[in-house]
Order: sequence, then C-alpha cells, then structure tokens
Amino acid sequence: MASIRARIFRYFSGQYMRRVTPGRDVHELRRGLEYRGTLLPPAKGVDIRPVTIEGIHCEWHVPAGCEDAPVIYYLHGGIYIMGSPATHRRLVSFIAKESGMRALVPDYRLAPENRFPAALDDSLKIYRHLLHDGLDSSAIVFGGDSAGGNLAVATMLSLRDAAEKLPAACFLISPWLDMTNNGESRRTRAKIDPWFNPDHVPASAARVFAESELENPLVSPVYADASDFPPTLIQVGDHEILLTDSTRMAENIREKGGTVELQVWPEMWHVFQYFVGQVPESKKAIDDIAHFLRSAFSVDRLSMQKGQAA
Repeated sequence: MASIRARIFRYFSGQYMRRVTPGRDVHELRRGLEYRGTLLPPAKGVDIRPVTIEGIHCEWHVPAGCEDAPVIYYLHGGIYIMGSPATHRRLVSFIAKESGMRALVPDYRLAPENRFPAALDDSLKIYRHLLHDGLDSSAIVFGGDSAGGNLAVATMLSLRDAAEKLPAACFLISPWLDMTNNGESRRTRAKIDPWFNPDHVPASAARVFAESELENPLVSPVYADASDFPPTLIQVGDHEILLTDSTRMAENIREKGGTVELQVWPEMWHVFQYFVGQVPESKKAIDDIAHFLRSAFSVDRLSMQKGQAA
C-alpha cells in the first residue's frame, strides 16, 4: 500500500469514497463526485453532444470519423445514488475513442428519490427507443461500471425474459452484483480496498432496494440464470471487496454455455479505469476493452484513425 499507485488512488478517490457513509447527505455526495469527476477533460477528438431521449437527459460521445459506428450503451456507476454523464465523461470518451465507436450515456433517475426499479425502467426505455429509431441490436454493446454494471446486467435480463433483442456484447467494470453482501471478498479484501467499507454496503443498498428485493436477480444478478448472455468482458481489481461479484457472475455465464472473459487485475481497486492518464494500468485496461469491442464488430481501427486525421 506504499506504492505510487496506492497513493494516487487514495488521494484522488479512496479517502473520499471511504467517507461515503450511510449517514451522509446524498446531495453532498453528488456534489463531491461531480467536482472530482469533472476535474480532467474528456479525450481529445471526441465530440460530446447533449440529447434528450424519452424525456431523459443523455450524452453522445462521438469520436471523429465515427458518426455511423456501432454504439456503446454505457450506464454510469455511483451506488445508484450519485453519478451522471458528466462524472463519467472522461472515462467513456476514452473507451469510445479507443474502440472507434459512438457511446450513449443516460442520466437515469437516482435513489433515494427514485428507488428500484426507476433506473431500470429508464435504461429499458432508452434502449428500446434506440431500436425503434432504427438502430439494430447487433450494432449495440452494453457497458457499465459498479452500479452501472448492475444496471447493464439487469437490463439484459429484463430484455431476455421479455423475448426482446439483446445487444451484441457487454463489458462490465467492477460491477456491483450482490446486494446481499455475501461475497467472500467482502471479508478477504476488507482491509486492502481503499474505496469501500463492506460494513456500509447493506445501508447503501437500502437507499435503493427493499430488504425483500435483495435476492431478486434484477437486483443481485449473481443469483440470475445467465442463459443466452452475449459475449461478455468483466474487469475487476484484485484488491476490491466486489471481486467475488465478478467471479461469480463469470461462473454463472460459463455454466450456461456463454462466452465470458474475466480479467482480475493485480493490486488494482474499484473502477481503476477511471484514472486513465494517471495510472498506467487504466490505459491498458481501456485498451483491452477497446480490443474486445473492436473484435465484436470487426471495427477497422486504421480506417477510424484515417477518419480522425481527415
């Protein structure tokens, strides 16, 4: 924990997130994340375009030369109580640029004002709008970090159970997939995770979900039947209390015959990809996400680069 990486994580985020205690005012938490999340600019060459879809504010991230590229439907994290397209603008813009794809980030409703299933309803509404607007599901991938990873999986489960079209692929960054707080890593990583205190997880979940809902697969997807999932990439840090959320989800997908790549990053913590430009592992992880996405669509990176230079 004396490494440079550890000091960077603690300075920029860890100490703030450790203070995300159940008793803190949600508006104060939102202001803090908005401030920290917008200190650094988005990736160069990516056009950020505000748009309203189904009455919900969203942002398009469009790299140069990618006007008609496949779409990353990205759901931001923030414990379901904070976060916005603005807080994740830098992270998503780098993923979009390196992938050669467009990205859409919705500002879904937050708890505790809007409890489950408000965020899920918003996510489904926007995805269905994209299809109704003429975009084929085979040209869409889902992505999400932390609570956004939970929302991405819940959205896919809802679509599958309704016999609707699923996206072509999915990538999850440190997804929060077990609201029951039963994962083994809640204990084994409790002292080395600089972001989260496992004792705070139940109260955090209670801001969003009722006690009776915690084992609902749409709330805790580690309990879900993962049949018919699209190819999935999961990235998680070895030092985070949510580690077993990822390992259990990966095993669920494999058990049902799905394709999943699980990357456990040594000495890394929750959503370390957020620190692109500050931590070398962040750039490497985003490169891996981009490779996964380009492989899913056979996106020609060279052609995309030529479009940016034009």
